[in-house]
Amino acid sequence: MSTALDSLLDLLDLEQIEQDIFRGTSRSALVPRVFGGQVAAQALVAAGRTVPAERSAHSLHAYFLRAGDPGAPIVYTVDRIRDGRSFTTRRVVAVQHGQPIFHLSASFQTYEDGLEHQADMPAAPDPETLPTAAEMLPRYADRFSGPGVVDRLIEARAAVDLRYVDEPPFGTVGEPREPRSQVWFRTNGKLADDPLLHVCMATYVSDMTLLDSVLLAHGRGGWAVGDVVGASLDHAMWFHRPFRADEWLLYDQESPSASGGRGLGQARIHTQDGRLAITVIQEGVVRVPR
Repeated sequence: MSTALDSLLDLLDLEQIEQDIFRGTSRSALVPRVFGGQVAAQALVAAGRTVPAERSAHSLHAYFLRAGDPGAPIVYTVDRIRDGRSFTTRRVVAVQHGQPIFHLSASFQTYEDGLEHQADMPAAPDPETLPTAAEMLPRYADRFSGPGVVDRLIEARAAVDLRYVDEPPFGTVGEPREPRSQVWFRTNGKLADDPLLHVCMATYVSDMTLLDSVLLAHGRGGWAVGDVVGASLDHAMWFHRPFRADEWLLYDQESPSASGGRGLGQARIHTQDGRLAITVIQEGVVRVPR
């Protein structure tokens, strides 16, 4: 297991300070605010720790309310909304400096047999044939907005092996193309068998690249290039089937719309053997600097 993954696992191991109240810390990010995927994953950890182990997360719906301060702890308060015979619902509010910065609703379910069908997995190359972030990112050093961005990007993604199938937005600046993007990802090391950990890790990664598809439609390079300003607004995920975040997952992303200073991304995440594991939808602020 990599040192970076150890650090990320420590980040997700929240401190319980009272019944249904947890405290988390942050890690440095490319931008001077807490990474949205971190807050979402930590909030799901907090919710999951108040739910019986036999009930797995099947969905989450979240709003990013304020930018998080990476230098201050985040307090997560869990509200036990409902404990039914099959489903459990939790609401989590993340607070910093006395103000809510994030709100999450999550639902958990006892496993049931039922009807089965799924969308087919799209074609994609073997992830082992694609370059790693450390191999790919230095190629675009001249595209980024300042010194040291490549090193900070590599450091920010060191816990996760994330590989682009096609050119990323910062690789085709000024060349609008179909708003679709694919990446393969898995953690840089094996994880424990706890299903909640794998769901939380996928939640963390899901915020890394989904809005890339918005940028592709307009030939924009992204946040690291400096030709757009953006932030996540809301995020929703549905967990359909069991998966492991330490095994390859295909993140197939597209953007059906951008308007009003916002861009929408939607995606499906498949296991390498073709099972549809997760559906994701996210909207974010996407503004052109004036």
